[in-house]
Amino acid sequence: MKEEFETRKQEVELYFDFLQKIAGDEHHVTRVADGIAAYSAADRSEIVKTFKANGFLLLYNLMESTVKNSVEAIYDELQEKDIHFDACRDEVRRIVLFNLRRWNVDKILPSIGTIARDVVASTFRKEEVFSGNVDARAIRETAKGYGFRAPTRKSDQLLTVKTNRNDLAHGNKSFADVGRDYDMQRLMEIKTEVIEYLEELIANIESYIASSEYLSAALP
Repeated sequence: MKEEFETRKQEVELYFDFLQKIAGDEHHVTRVADGIAAYSAADRSEIVKTFKANGFLLLYNLMESTVKNSVEAIYDELQEKDIHFDACRDEVRRIVLFNLRRWNVDKILPSIGTIARDVVASTFRKEEVFSGNVDARAIRETAKGYGFRAPTRKSDQLLTVKTNRNDLAHGNKSFADVGRDYDMQRLMEIKTEVIEYLEELIANIESYIASSEYLSAALP
């Protein structure tokens, strides 16, 4: 979980460093690929807007992958420790039952040996955790659902990233439309806020797992 986050975070940091350079001196755009003739000033301006908009795609990728991997880490822990359904806290059991009712019985039955044990891991599908809907509100709901602490630091910009990502993904806005609305100072502030929020999320998940907070409080 944390290792993959750090890898993707580094990708984001490198991209935004590059973005700062070309936004500060748009002539850098002509050196992005060798052999490309100089662009006109108007073309350079449009290219920079596109690069800025791409920053939202990278940030959203970081957000969604971090949340998915965090939830997956909980299920990995439950499976590794062979935690039975009846040992889980109420919040986790509720999610397992919710997941179970969405499955075709014939498809899931072969993967279940001892139902109290195997049903926990067998009902989890990483690709179904989120799909284009990650923001601070969704993360708070996920935290409440599993019983871990939601991050408390500032989180307004996660919604900004999600909204812009979805506008780009669904064709509601062009890359130039999105890019022209943000100067580099604001983009860097958004990037910093998102990364710091996700770092707190990972720390909270690690604490949740290390302290076995997924277990029922009723256990001795």
